[in-house]
Amino acid sequence: QVQLVESGGGLVQAGGSLRLSCAASGRTAGNYSIGWFRQAPGKEREFVAVINWSGSSIFYDTSVKGRSTISRDNAKNTVYLQMNSLKAADTAVYYCAAAGTFGIRPHDYDYWGQGTQVTVSS
Repeated sequence: QVQLVESGGGLVQAGGSLRLSCAASGRTAGNYSIGWFRQAPGKEREFVAVINWSGSSIFYDTSVKGRSTISRDNAKNTVYLQMNSLKAADTAVYYCAAAGTFGIRPHDYDYWGQGTQVTVSS
């Protein structure tokens, strides 16, 4: 079992930055790829970024590539998503999830956090 807790969301003006954190617990938490997804009201959950267990493989959705950086600190069992140049379209609930594979689809993931709200005002 892996437990995930997101933090760092909030209200920010367009053009601003936020750093989301995903704290993982569980004996094998460090062995999982961690992905970030987001879901806006009335829309499906969509992929944002993923990092594998060692940090050697990273992939971003085109909507955030160049504006966001995913990283992990396995000593702290924490994955970060730094988001810059935020836009109103980035407004959503952001979820982190853990998977045994390096996936970009929600059903690739076995464990999910409760989500953190990001609101970007224009």
